Amino acid sequence: MAAPQARFSICLVEDAQSRLLFLHRAADRPLGPSQWGFPAGHIEDGESPDACARREMREEIGALHTVHELARLGPLRDTLFGGIYELHLFHYRWIYGVVQLNHEHTAYAWLAPGEHLDLPVMDGIDEDIRLMRVWPLDALNRDKLSPTRLA
Repeated sequence: MAAPQARFSICLVEDAQSRLLFLHRAADRPLGPSQWGFPAGHIEDGESPDACARREMREEIGALHTVHELARLGPLRDTLFGGIYELHLFHYRWIYGVVQLNHEHTAYAWLAPGEHLDLPVMDGIDEDIRLMRVWPLDALNRDKLSPTRLA
């Protein structure tokens, strides 16, 4: 398989009520403008996926929070863009703190299983949730899951 065009760390942050932290991306963002997604970003040259995940959370939701890592998965290849991206998924438990958005986002929401279904979410969100098995399959949009991710 060819080298990935880009590598990403994606953070699924879950609170004690099984809600996930979603961020609404600003309209001027090149990837997923005006859509809801997770704290995430490009892994820089020489940066580990774990370091990227923590850096992206500091940049996108501020540093005034504490999380505990529950699980990680990767490297994976995406199924929606022809396998050109390498993904590293991180599942965190929100312990305490406040969310302080940066300029990349306009709002945030803690959403319970299935509450994202009527929102414009970025491609891959349902697959990320499924891969990390955070919510049950019936809380996801099956039309946005690759057949290989339904199992």
